[in-house]
Amino acid sequence: MHVIEATNLVKTYNPDTIPVHAVNNISIDIKAGEFTAIVGPSGSGKTTLLNLIGGLDTPTEGTVIVDGVEIDHLSESELTDFRMHNIGFVFQSYNLIPVMTAKENIEFIMLLQKDDKKVREARSNELMGKMGISETKKRRPAELSGGQQQRVAVARALASKPKFILADEPTANLDSESTNSLLDIMAKMNEDENVTFVFSTHDQRVIDKAKRVITIVDGKVEADESK
Repeated sequence: MHVIEATNLVKTYNPDTIPVHAVNNISIDIKAGEFTAIVGPSGSGKTTLLNLIGGLDTPTEGTVIVDGVEIDHLSESELTDFRMHNIGFVFQSYNLIPVMTAKENIEFIMLLQKDDKKVREARSNELMGKMGISETKKRRPAELSGGQQQRVAVARALASKPKFILADEPTANLDSESTNSLLDIMAKMNEDENVTFVFSTHDQRVIDKAKRVITIVDGKVEADESK
């Protein structure tokens, strides 16, 4: 089953002056349970592609279907609601809410979804245990290491049990030990719970863990290899 079907995607910036084709006629499908890395040099279009399939940006041409829904035809409010219930995001800069504790950050999306307090409590405790960060639940982001912050960010992305996780350079600010630990956790969740991960990355360690590697050059797919 495909959770993502992207067809003939084009994203053009400055169309009226000097057009820049950040994504140039890309078609890819992602199946449930994949652990996929989108790779390529800086400026290749991989982050733009990630933003298009996550509904954070709108294609100039082409379609994006997520779990049977053509998201590029949704209104802004419909798209916001769809993302909240179906897509988890992990960013290079963590994007945690500084005034909230680690536990509150993880539970925040469930709060927006109006989940019951007991449900939020059980899910956040479960994820913090799996991420090995149970001892950080009362700490705010400024009191956490980079590796701990990114684990909180991954737990937050998983909290609502989304269809898939999009991770944009998630290891860029981490040391080797934190990177290896985080990747081991995500790979285990992929294998044990069939969580679908799609990464945009330069990191060879992420590429080595991936089961599928899609190489983007100048906005086009240059290679698509499964291991």
